[in-house]
Amino acid sequence: MKIQNLRIDGLSSTYMPSDDALLVFGHGAGADYQHPHMTAIAEALQKRGIGTLRFNFPFMESKKQRVDSRGICLTTIAAALTRARELAGTKPLLVGGHSFGGRMATHFSSDNRSTQHYGVSGVVCFSFPLHPANKPGTERASHLPEINKPQLYLSGNRDTLANTQLLERTLAAIPQATLHWLETADHSFKILVRTRRSTEDIYEEAARVASEWLKSAC
Repeated sequence: MKIQNLRIDGLSSTYMPSDDALLVFGHGAGADYQHPHMTAIAEALQKRGIGTLRFNFPFMESKKQRVDSRGICLTTIAAALTRARELAGTKPLLVGGHSFGGRMATHFSSDNRSTQHYGVSGVVCFSFPLHPANKPGTERASHLPEINKPQLYLSGNRDTLANTQLLERTLAAIPQATLHWLETADHSFKILVRTRRSTEDIYEEAARVASEWLKSAC
């Protein structure tokens, strides 16, 4: 399908359409929207019917070392959603991201007025960073119960930014949250080939689960 490179409020973005839904897809703190990991996720989702609108946050566009404030990030997500609604038409509109981008998407979605205004149907997080690496805690998830939309969390069980027991316990208390473990994957979806029982490609697995979740939850 056709790929479009766009500008959203002066920020670089790429639109990859598909048939069933459109995901506004934010990048992590350490790499931009064109990183191979982001591209691999977007391509796998597109094959499963979920289009993506990937974009840079301002700090990444200007190559700054520190991430933007939450307010700036939420304003950026809002601008991307405005453009995404124009592109998606009547298709379901999702918001999410990898790591930092997913975390900011959950903060955006915790304001129910925002999700209603932009017509957001659900939230999809790849490698949600529950805590800093190897420093278990749940403070970053304190706002998640405020989200009143279906949520999907795709996380590797070797991710050092998401202790498995803590993430399971946190999301189990949220009725609309679904957690799927990607076996042997780390924060960047790198896998242990020798011990991974599934032969399914890690990106294809994530996209398949997202597609199934979309059809059942949204």
